[in-house]
Amino acid sequence: MELLFYLAAAVSVLATVRVITHLHAVHALLYLVVSLMALAVIFYLLGAQFAAALEIIIYAGAIMVLFIFVVMLLNQGPRTMEQERRWLRPGMWIGPGLLALVLLAEVVFIIAAGAAPPEDLHMIRPKAVAISLYGPYVIGVELASMLLLPGLIGAYHLGRRLTKDSP
Repeated sequence: MELLFYLAAAVSVLATVRVITHLHAVHALLYLVVSLMALAVIFYLLGAQFAAALEIIIYAGAIMVLFIFVVMLLNQGPRTMEQERRWLRPGMWIGPGLLALVLLAEVVFIIAAGAAPPEDLHMIRPKAVAISLYGPYVIGVELASMLLLPGLIGAYHLGRRLTKDSP
């Protein structure tokens, strides 16, 4: 299991470096999805199955959909459609596809081997996480949720079409 951990960590670091160094937003988003999935595998291998599920559902699912939605709002018109076709040519999928294939092989191996988390780890149930998030940390959770509001407002203003009457 230690080898799988280091392999997932290497995929995560490599994908994150590609996110930072890529010039095109769509390519960076593809690598970001792979990086978030690698983090979910790492969480699972460390015995945090609930955190792994949240990583996939919230970050790789919901937030990535928000990012892709913003990219779609920013790219409007026939000229940008041709640019997106060039960005998403089949060769651009090779890097993220290979890294995702490594992660898929890890997950299949973990499931086939019936690997369980180490015995010395303490299992934390989702109810305990919810009680702690909405108990003493409720202000932090609410502040984090408020950070999405400027992103939503920015996406609206960037994506709206200007008319003659609008400023």
